[in-house]
Amino acid sequence: MTPPAELTPDLAALAKLAKALAFIRGAEDPVTVALGKAAESGQPDDVKKARTLFAKLKPGDRAAALAMITE
Repeated sequence: MTPPAELTPDLAALAKLAKALAFIRGAEDPVTVALGKAAESGQPDDVKKARTLFAKLKPGDRAAALAMITE
């Protein structure tokens, strides 16, 4: 069963977010690694873990990463 389009993660955006966080927090940061893994695999469990970890970041780090991918 395929999830509805609105629930399907944008894997390209996850990859961009992982690159932005690698610049901000480093390539070995657990959030960066989780986002990269989610972008590569596209597995729901990986995406959920990455979203959870991203949500726990400091607001400034989240905002900076999102700003980098929207430019």
